[in-house]
Amino acid sequence: MTTVRLGYIDLSFHHASAAVVASLLEQAGVAVQMSAAPHEQMFARYRRGEIDMLVSAWLPASHGGYLAPSLEKTLKLGVLYHPYCIWGVPDYVPASAVASVEDLLKPEVAERMSPLIQGINPGAGISRFSTAMMTEYGLAQAGYHFNTGTEADCFVRFEQGYANNEWLVVPLWHPQFLHFSHNIRALEEPKGLLGGQDQATLIVTHDMADQLPQPLLTSLSDLKLGNQAVSELDHSICRQGLTPRQAARQWLAKARL
Repeated sequence: MTTVRLGYIDLSFHHASAAVVASLLEQAGVAVQMSAAPHEQMFARYRRGEIDMLVSAWLPASHGGYLAPSLEKTLKLGVLYHPYCIWGVPDYVPASAVASVEDLLKPEVAERMSPLIQGINPGAGISRFSTAMMTEYGLAQAGYHFNTGTEADCFVRFEQGYANNEWLVVPLWHPQFLHFSHNIRALEEPKGLLGGQDQATLIVTHDMADQLPQPLLTSLSDLKLGNQAVSELDHSICRQGLTPRQAARQWLAKARL
């Protein structure tokens, strides 16, 4: 029996999409060994040949640099969803006051907005983009500071602030479970530092692809989860207590895949 070493980035929504991919592999009679790691570590493991398939590479902006050394050995399969990064504010923050990142510099906004912009791990695309935005927009001089941390640091900070009707900025992306349960408005970002829309691409080494049946490769290439489904899967895992595999089975049964 063929065994696929399936790697995925250690964030909850990547767990969700990886569980769907793993279920499809197993349905086709392929054994799966799953492992997770932060962004740079997972792409380094893929580059060293420790991983056969990776869920997923956000191309071209967020993860393109990580994948570049491994392009020659890589087959790009399906685009699972179309992620993009945002700086967002809760919907109760009036757009008339804060519509753009540049509006954060207004004295009356800076006085009311929380100075903490809490991010996730430093290797994530959103963290790299946010660090650049702090510099390019001069936000530190206006009193803001961007912190990296865990997923929980970022998400719980937002949920607590939202519950208290606090004005705050969250560095986030689509798809993500907070969008399933909260209304978050993306700020305009005129300098174009957030990378635009990526394609969340399932990648596999050519060596492994040669060992997999063509109908399975076709099925994986045709797999389209979409941003809304991934946000829903992520919410099922992070706020409803399902395991990634349970969430995947539930979604696959509904999608009849």
